[in-house]
This record gives sequence, C-alpha cells and structure tokens, in this order.
Amino acid sequence: MKALRFGRAAAVISVAALALTACGSDNATGEPAATGGASSAAGTAVTGTLTGIGASSQNSAMEAWKTGFESANEGAMVQYSPDGSGAGRKAFLSGGAQFAGSDAYLKDEEMTQAQEVCGPDGALNIPAYISPIAVAYNLEGVESLNLDASTIAKIFKKEIATWNDPAIAAQNEGVELPDTPITVVHRSDESGTTENFVDYLAAAAPEDWTYEVEGAWPADLQSENAKGTSGVVQTVTATDGAITYADASAVGDLGTVKVKVGEEYTELSSDAAAKAVEVATPVEGRPDLDMSLELERDTTESGAYPIVLVSYHVYCTSYDSQETVDLVKAFGSYVISEEGQAEAEASAGNAPLSTSLSEKAQSAIDSIKVAS
Repeated sequence: MKALRFGRAAAVISVAALALTACGSDNATGEPAATGGASSAAGTAVTGTLTGIGASSQNSAMEAWKTGFESANEGAMVQYSPDGSGAGRKAFLSGGAQFAGSDAYLKDEEMTQAQEVCGPDGALNIPAYISPIAVAYNLEGVESLNLDASTIAKIFKKEIATWNDPAIAAQNEGVELPDTPITVVHRSDESGTTENFVDYLAAAAPEDWTYEVEGAWPADLQSENAKGTSGVVQTVTATDGAITYADASAVGDLGTVKVKVGEEYTELSSDAAAKAVEVATPVEGRPDLDMSLELERDTTESGAYPIVLVSYHVYCTSYDSQETVDLVKAFGSYVISEEGQAEAEASAGNAPLSTSLSEKAQSAIDSIKVAS
C-alpha cells in the first residue's frame, strides 16, 4: 500500500493530526476541528453511564474528557478504569465494557471476535491520543543520554548490565557515567505501550530483538516490573540506575533518552514524533471507516522520533439501545472536538486534531447505530 507522506509544514502539526491523515487524508490543514461536542448530534444533553476500560497512558487525558463531557451532560457519567490496553480489549470483546482504550489497534482475530459482540460490522479503531514513548531513566548526575536502537535493545535484554558499559560510553562522549547496575523495569500487565515499544525494537534493531511483537513482556526477560504507566514510573523514580519505557506525558522528572535515527540523535517531542508518522500507512484489509495505523519504526528521517504511541478508542459499530448509541456518539464526538482535544492537551500534552482529520473521525463516530 502506498505510504502517505507529508511536507515539512505538515510535520509541525500535531502527532494526532498526522496519524489520522495517514489513515485517509493527505490534505491536512493543521487547524483545530470544531466538530462534535459534548452533547448529542441533536443538540440535547445525553444521559446514562458509559463504561470504558483500557490504556493507562490515556488516563490524564481521560480525566479531562470525563470532566468536560459530564459538565455539559449533567445526567451522564463516564467510568474509565486504566487497567491497561490488553485488559481493555478483553473487556470490550467480552461485552464487559462499552468501549476500550487501547495503545494498539485490534488485531485481525480481535476484529473478527468483535463481530460477536458488536454485530456483523464489528468494531471501529479511532485514534484519540497520540504521544511519544519515552525511554526514561533515573541515573544520578546524568541528565541526558544518547542511545541507538541496538543499545536500547541490549539494555532491555540485560546484555548490557552497567551504565558505564562501552556501548553506552561510546555514544555519550564527555558524560561521566557511573558503574551503577542497570535495573530494567517493564510492565507486568499486557500493555499497548509494551507492544509499541517492542515493535520499535524489532523493526529498528532486528538482529538484537528477535522476540514476538505483543503486549506482554517476553517471559524469559523478566526483571523488575510494575502495573500500568504510573507503576513503572514510580518504580524507576525510586530506583537509582533504573530504566523503563512509558508515555512521555507521565515520566515527570526522569531523564529521557535521545534516540539515534539515521546519523543523528533525536530528542522526543510531539513535533519529532509527528515526523515519524509522515510515512505511516493505513492497515490493510480494514473497513473504510476504521482508522488503524501502521508506523515505520525504522525510519531514518532526520528529526523523527519513531517510538510513537497511537492510542485508540475502540467502539462497536452498533449497540443494543438508542440511549447507548447516543451516549457513545456524544462522548466520542467530544473527545475529538476542538474543546475535548484542547482539554486533553492542557492535561496530558497531546496536540489537537486538524479539521480534515477530525472530520474523518467524526464520520466514523456518526456511523454508529442501533443494532437491527
């Protein structure tokens, strides 16, 4: 499938905008969308309780979305449990949640399984939150580090065991590296953040990282672990010499690695992550309104940061009642609206969607209907 590429001007708009552009628009304007809103399409407030489970990376943004949506709809409540992407998808596919937050789009077999819960048209993957994944560390006296993909892979495989290892020192001339042991901290729960991170390692360092790309950390690489984004960040913060991977908005005062791309080291930022999304392609074989995205993790484009998390909201294409349909559509529309994206940006640091891209997401949300 043809990769949709964007010019330099497009690269400085939001990561979310570019990701959605790759799903079906090569005409991004970069202007925030004024689509949807907190109330239903008819302009009346909705009522009821909407239940979601999923990615902890979205949690700060979700709190902002819940507050804004519930303020505009006094009879509505959104319950979201940040138990991890894997838990969210499982709950959604078993009928235990009305939507899932997931840092990975549904796999083909999950899309098929969704038909049992959602009806013959299955589910929709709609990007809602997009952010760089930080390789974050706690090393006293070291504020900045350069690492290439091979070295990162060997650290997380525990083949590189101390911070003054020659492979690290060679990329950080002039940095006084201690002989502190490296403590690898990974997610204990099935996680879309894990899946995105190991997808990068497998693509950018294939000779060093030969494990399957999946949401569970490799069984034979077990080390220190914690549940959720907050769990791994807390563990690393409390452990000198520790390193982890986590949504960039959540790492606080931890150091973050500049990743080698081509011949340069790139610092994580929304703009740098956006450049890595420029060569993204829609996932093949998906319905027209589905917005699943493949990323080119081994890009060599200057200034790109390829460890990018695309977090989706997964909805059914149909629900059993009109009340649920109205609630889902109103909340989904609020999330992608100018107001919703601005609230999330202020809370979690993600950038707003462009007009044309938010319109595509709105079209997908508008297609949700009552099951016949």
